[in-house]
Amino acid sequence: MSDQTQIDLDFVQLGRTGIHTSELQFGTWRFGRTTEEGNLEISEERAHELLDAYADAGGRYIDTADVYGGGESERWIGDWLDERDRERYTIASKLYWQIRDGDPNSGGTNRKNVRHRVDAILDRLETDYIDVLYIHRWDDATPTQEMMKTLNGIVESGKVHYLGASTMRPNAWKVARANAIADAHGWEPFTVLQPRYNLVDREIEGDYLEFARQRNLAVCPWSPLGQGFLTGKYTRDEAIPEDSKVAESSRFRDSYLTEENFDLHDELDAVATEVDATPAQVALAWLCHRDGVTAPIVGARTVDQLKENLAAASIDLSEEQVDRLTAAKPGPYDGL
Repeated sequence: MSDQTQIDLDFVQLGRTGIHTSELQFGTWRFGRTTEEGNLEISEERAHELLDAYADAGGRYIDTADVYGGGESERWIGDWLDERDRERYTIASKLYWQIRDGDPNSGGTNRKNVRHRVDAILDRLETDYIDVLYIHRWDDATPTQEMMKTLNGIVESGKVHYLGASTMRPNAWKVARANAIADAHGWEPFTVLQPRYNLVDREIEGDYLEFARQRNLAVCPWSPLGQGFLTGKYTRDEAIPEDSKVAESSRFRDSYLTEENFDLHDELDAVATEVDATPAQVALAWLCHRDGVTAPIVGARTVDQLKENLAAASIDLSEEQVDRLTAAKPGPYDGL
């Protein structure tokens, strides 16, 4: 396994925004999250320990959303930032999901909801601005021109610096259309994209990544470890761990626990042995070597897990190793 004691994350350009991001971003979706059994996944104390470990490794890009932990994720980040220099950190948050039962206007990207939600995000984070504001999903009920005009107004107010679109696979055309409308009116466009992307889930290859490359848009993938499959937690011959609730779902088994994916994992394990790293580290390193990928978003339940993931930044895969991993499972456009 690669040495986890010496971690010093570098900065990379965040697309055409003009700012830089840590080469591995830190995702906080588990902060304050309660499981179906009523257990708290990550407490405030643990959240601050994880943030400390990320910062100590040179990490400066923190990704959250207003629904993570019912807003607790943002509150805890805000409390943590209170004792640090806010200007040294890039904070990204998201909005979209309905937050009040019986109130359809409390969801989506309509003007009423966006303006209210941004103010609430700023209050919880205890900051004057958000560096990147994502729409968490696309809202087909709100006209695209209304959405872009509203988001532009938020940017012009100084409350948000840059705009992003999360998930959006494989609908790059919706972002392209929104940006065309923004450009026609002189409004702020989407400059950061946040799709799912990993060795198993490669649906964005092709038009999506090519669109991002052509427009110099940042691509910051979530789920870089395929919901844990790429860590080596699951094997062909062993029973699913009892504490793995996600693996108990038929959707997870059908999507990840397949012979094709285990064949890929065999190659992942082989490369990991060659470079003296864990499968998770190699999976993250593969993403960092992919053309068009800016910075994957990593998360963790413990400080040790986080340090293991962050150590992936120091792994230098050869071109031959990257090609082997890429070929281990054909992408959606291979052979066309």
